[in-house]
Amino acid sequence: MLDWTKINEVIDRVRPFLQRDGGDVQLVDITDDNVVKVKLTGACGSCPMSTMTLKGGIEAELKKSVPGVKAVEAV
Repeated sequence: MLDWTKINEVIDRVRPFLQRDGGDVQLVDITDDNVVKVKLTGACGSCPMSTMTLKGGIEAELKKSVPGVKAVEAV
């Protein structure tokens, strides 16, 4: 099982980049198969580039920093 504290630490490192563009991210859940579920809010919630932000930014950073993360999905 992945550590919620460690996941939140990584999200907190990514958060300023999202906030700079008027968005944010919230950790919603971590599944038993190590999929991190997040909610993109603010400008990120409706941005056409949100998939790129999710996969290329948040997921990439989590996979690099927290061994075992399989994927990140928006809910």
